[in-house]
Amino acid sequence: MNWVKVLAQDELPQDARKVVKVEQRAILLLHHNKQIYAIENSCPHLKLPLQKGKITDGAIVCPFHRSAFDLKTGNPTNWIPFPPGVGKLMGMISKEKPLAVFPTRVEEGSIWVEI
Repeated sequence: MNWVKVLAQDELPQDARKVVKVEQRAILLLHHNKQIYAIENSCPHLKLPLQKGKITDGAIVCPFHRSAFDLKTGNPTNWIPFPPGVGKLMGMISKEKPLAVFPTRVEEGSIWVEI
């Protein structure tokens, strides 16, 4: 594991989000409820971007098929519920996969992510 400085803390105010490249990965930084989260910026279902996903109940919801993932653990809290009817079928065919999450820390005014 390797800690990488990714962004100045003041570039990610409360409720902001920003995608950064870290070792060939697109990492989505989220500043939510006074906590900074770092997650893979692609849904494990079809690898579509999560940057515009809604945050609700401590989870990010994929804007495409509405799968939801816990921000702390990456575990799915809802797997492919959309579109109605078809989503459930897709969910049965596609194995549930967790979202990659990365530890973060703030040190000397910078945000660090462990990859």
